[in-house]
Parts: sequence; structure tokens; C-alpha cells
Amino acid sequence: MTSLGLFALVLALATLTGLFNARILRLPLTIGVLLLSLVVSAGLSVADWVLPLHTVHALQTLLTQVDLPTTLMEGALAFLLFAGAQGVDLGALFARKFSVLALALLGTLLAVVVFAAGAWGIFTLVGLNVPLAWCVVLGAILAPTDPVSVVGMLRRLGLPAQVQALFAGESLFNDGVGVVIFTVALEVAHHAHPVSALRLAEAFTTEVGGGLLVGLVGGWLARKAFALSQDPQLDLLISLTLCTGTYSLCTAWGLSGPIATVTAGLCMAAPATQRRITEQGRKNLHVFWELVDEVLNAMLFALIGFQVLALSFSRALVVAAALAIPLAIIARLLSVLLATLPVYLRGQDRIGVLAVLTWGGLRGGISISLALGLPESPMRAPLLAVCYCVVVFTILVQGLTIAPVVRKFHPS
Repeated sequence: MTSLGLFALVLALATLTGLFNARILRLPLTIGVLLLSLVVSAGLSVADWVLPLHTVHALQTLLTQVDLPTTLMEGALAFLLFAGAQGVDLGALFARKFSVLALALLGTLLAVVVFAAGAWGIFTLVGLNVPLAWCVVLGAILAPTDPVSVVGMLRRLGLPAQVQALFAGESLFNDGVGVVIFTVALEVAHHAHPVSALRLAEAFTTEVGGGLLVGLVGGWLARKAFALSQDPQLDLLISLTLCTGTYSLCTAWGLSGPIATVTAGLCMAAPATQRRITEQGRKNLHVFWELVDEVLNAMLFALIGFQVLALSFSRALVVAAALAIPLAIIARLLSVLLATLPVYLRGQDRIGVLAVLTWGGLRGGISISLALGLPESPMRAPLLAVCYCVVVFTILVQGLTIAPVVRKFHPS
């Protein structure tokens, strides 16, 4: 099947599940698409078992052709992060800048450490021999949060602007930090290198710092280009160049593409840049990037739902996955609490912010993509199964119950 054919098929699946959700379930789009994709996957598996038609095998072949890790990490991620960065309230984000940095850096590291230690204990308990180094890899896979499916709901429920900015800012930046940790941890685990704090610090300085620099330079150049443009169509081309260019350059140079793209998106959203764009250009850009965000998320969540067909579970893996779900919540709670204590001691609503950040810390496409990109080894199957179950739980259960949590601690 051609690339265009694959794109059309995935888009059709997302459209059909989205239409059913809109007419029957009326859930948030991405959550509804994921739920229906899972139901269809389960139905196909049962039907294939009762009356073998090799449907599941055909879909497994299709999923291999789609290659979700490459599709997301080298394509959709740049657009999703860039679109998300433009929707952040920069004033509110700047007011919570230290909390955002603490959550994205310290919080992500703490989440990796806590989950890795707990996962190692769980695997040992169920009789699976998964070394601690691979548990660190799993912790890095599940560290990045992806609250995109509930951000709109949080806004409609009247969550304070500064909490929204804290929530979105952490999510945008911890994607890049999580990918950096994953890269280093995988190198250590897969090649049996000794763990070196110096190696980790060097990777952080190079990849994160380099990504920030590329994003800032790209944003500055885009601002100059917008001042010269004064054409709504050209404004759109400039934004696309900024998004794809910063990510591609960082990928080629071994820097953090996600960090660069988020930084570039924030630079574009800055008032100094927006003043250089025509009024019609600003409207066009808003509509375009909002549409890109919705379409790509619907397609990715449809793919995540059908990825269950490519997994295999044993009894021990089912138990490990079930125990990993509360562990993921505990790791998220401890990482948010410990990361924000030094910088968020003021204010009247610390408990409410902690509750929303903890329960709203969904995992999504990035975690699935990192897990699917693991090299072939005996460790791949248990890590992928646990990752998938945690991701699906956070999206379906936490995503569908975040509204009562918000109303409880932030009544409008």
C-alpha cells in the first residue's frame, strides 16, 4: 500500500470512530476514538478466533507498514508540539516559570526513578527477570505526560489560567526531557554500559540546551520574516518552515527536536511576534494549527487503539501491568509533590493544584511510540505490554474522570 493509501485508511478509521463517538458516546474526541478503536480491536480478535479469516494478521501487517514510532517521532510530534505551544497563555506561563521548569526537569527525573524502582519490584514479584536498567527505560517511556485530550475540557470547566499554563507548559517541555532520558537509558541498558551521571548530565546539556538555542534562533528569524511578509498565505508558510525546520535540524544535529519545536512555538506566540503578523494572518494561523492539532490527535489515538492487535500477554504480564497502573499514579504524585515543593510553597490551593496535576497526568502517543521503537530483545514484550496498559488506563479512566476532580478542587 502506498503512503497516501495508508494515510487515507488511518484518516478513514479516525473519521468513522469520530462520527460514532459524536452521535452516540459524546466523549471528548480523542478519548472516544481510542475507546472505539479498542472495542473494534477486541471484536476483531474474538471474531478471528471463532471464525479464522486472518483479519487480525492483515491488520498487524498494516500496523507494521504504518510504523507508528517513525510516524510520530519524525513527523506528527513536531506539529503537535508546535500547535500546543501556541495555545499557551504566556503571561500565566511566565508567572509559573519556576514551577514549570521544576516539573519538566526535576519532576520528570523523579518520575523515572520512582517508577523504575517500583517496576523492578513488580517484575521480580511476578517472576519476570527484567533488569533494573530496563526498568529505568520503562520509567523514561512513561514519564512524558500528554494531557492534550483534556486541555479543552479543563478550559471549559474554568480551571484558573495559571494552573492551565502550568499544566500545558509542563506537558510540552517534559516530552523533550523524557525523550532525552529514554535515549540515554536505552543506550545503557541495551549495550550494558555502566551508568554514568556525567554521561546523563552531558546529554542533558547538549540535547536540551542545544534544542533551546535552535528554537530561540528559529523564533527570532521567524519574527523578522513575519515583519517582511504582510501576506496571510506567506505567514502560514513561515510558520510551517519554523515548525519543520527547527525539528529537522535538531534531529540531524543530535539535539532535542521536541524542546526546539516547543521553544519556537512559544516564540511565535509571543506578543512581540504576533504584532508583526497581519490580523488576517493571525486568524488563519489560529484556525490552521488548531485543525492540525485535532486531526493528528484523532489519527494517532485511532492507531493507538488498534496497536493492541500487535501485543501478546501472559498471565504474569497481566498481573505486572495491573500493578503498574497504581504505581504510575503514585510515581506521578510523588514527582509532582517533590518537584514543586521548593518553588510552589505560596498560594492557597496547593492541594487542588497537586490533585489536578496528578490525576491529569495522562500518557499518550509519545509513550506508545517510544515503547514500539524498542530494539528486538527479550525485554521488549514486557515493557511494551506494561506501557500500553498504563497509557490506556490514564487516557480512558483518568481522562474521563478528570472533570469531577477539577470541580471538586476548583469549583466555578
